Amino acid sequence: MSSPQAGGAPPPPDDGAGAHIGADAHPRADADARADADARRGLRPHDAPADPLLARMVFALLVLGCFAALLVTQRLKHTPTLVQEIKLTKVIAPASKGEAREEHIAFKLAKADEVTVTIESSSGETVATLVRDLPVRRYKILSLRWNGRRGTADGYGVLRRADGYTTLVPRNHGRLAPPGEYTVRVSLRREDRSIPSSRTFKLVGP
Repeated sequence: MSSPQAGGAPPPPDDGAGAHIGADAHPRADADARADADARRGLRPHDAPADPLLARMVFALLVLGCFAALLVTQRLKHTPTLVQEIKLTKVIAPASKGEAREEHIAFKLAKADEVTVTIESSSGETVATLVRDLPVRRYKILSLRWNGRRGTADGYGVLRRADGYTTLVPRNHGRLAPPGEYTVRVSLRREDRSIPSSRTFKLVGP
């Protein structure tokens, strides 16, 4: 009967534990490396890629919004200004004896309407009303004069040139308006719009 060699030890049992530990070591290290890389890119472990369908829908909405804005812009460009070609005398001096004693106003409309024309001070106060709900044809030049006096005109005279050009001269009888900057406002009854002149004029004392 043989005996174990002296100084020898029995071999350890082979239960597969060593193989199991060796197989798990590398995948865990790879997962940790991927997590570190995601953290450096600002990603969280549960972040999911964007939904491609949602991205396409957002892009389509942006395109439609831009197209709608372009249509509105083109429509505004081709819409005629309601009150066109407003002309004013730059400076008047009603109390003087010179030629520029009255404000000359002229404009035309893109559409026929009933027109009210007022004079406003720089503070927005209505100083004078020249005509109220006056029928004006489309593209017909309306020419008016203001004598620098306050109040609502109780009528108007008519000046006609040889070439047919007509000017209305409202009769305002209030006291003279003070020196300052003034604006002409044109109100359109049918359009329910009130449009101030883009330029002002100056009334000066004697």
